[in-house]
Amino acid sequence: MGIKFEKVTHSFKNPDGRGMFIAIEDIDLTIDEKSEFVAVCGHTGSGKSTLIQHMNALLFPSKGNLEIFDRVIKPKKNRKLNQIRKRVGLVFQFPEYQLFDETVLKDVMFGPLNFGLKKEEAKEKAIQALKMVDFEEKLYDQSPFRLSGGQMKKASIAGILALEPDIIILDEPTRGLDPKSSLEVMELFNDIHKKYDKTIVIITHDMDIVSKYAKRVVVLDEGKKVFDGKKEDLFIDPNFKTFHLDYPSSMKLAIDLKNKLNLDIKENVLTFEELMEELERI
Repeated sequence: MGIKFEKVTHSFKNPDGRGMFIAIEDIDLTIDEKSEFVAVCGHTGSGKSTLIQHMNALLFPSKGNLEIFDRVIKPKKNRKLNQIRKRVGLVFQFPEYQLFDETVLKDVMFGPLNFGLKKEEAKEKAIQALKMVDFEEKLYDQSPFRLSGGQMKKASIAGILALEPDIIILDEPTRGLDPKSSLEVMELFNDIHKKYDKTIVIITHDMDIVSKYAKRVVVLDEGKKVFDGKKEDLFIDPNFKTFHLDYPSSMKLAIDLKNKLNLDIKENVLTFEELMEELERI
């Protein structure tokens, strides 16, 4: 078992100091340690970031039970969580939250060094991770804060990959990237998922990413889990319109073609390849 939530609730104090704000409530959720590709979706403020920060014990539950690789995470103070954060790597939405060292290479080396590798071993792991994200070698000695947004994103991803985590969590990994870089990043994690049987958990608003890469989708609404199932079932769920999500581009086009041209094609097509097959069939 990788990560298990049982009736987990997390509350914050309201900014005005009056009362509590419930960010997630009564969450039951299991993430296997291998072979999953899970998209976490929901409108802004639905609790997605709070949920994933529990997955590597950056946040602790206010109520309920949380287990991460058989380690029970208690509502109060926890100690010795480094091994959990090595096994469950979290790439933040904003890379500047993760980058801090004077050069890119040193920054990516920090994690392996922190977990006991010797300098040369850490350097080897860092270079391997930077190559995985196709980061330019000439920028290894550059300050991470002089990089472009896309370069910073790749550097922050490399910092997590260098730890070789069992589960990789990505908070809006394509935000700030151009279409080419976005495709490269998603193909990288899809390859890692397939080649190494690793579990990937991704927060995204992009339904094209969900429809192409995810196997399973978890939808949050006002802090509660309202859907957990196969992506094929998400877009035909009778409550889909209440989830505040959009259809993938291929499905939007299929619906338009069916309605405007009266074509006899199915609407629930998750990729343009599937749509082309439908059009060839009629």
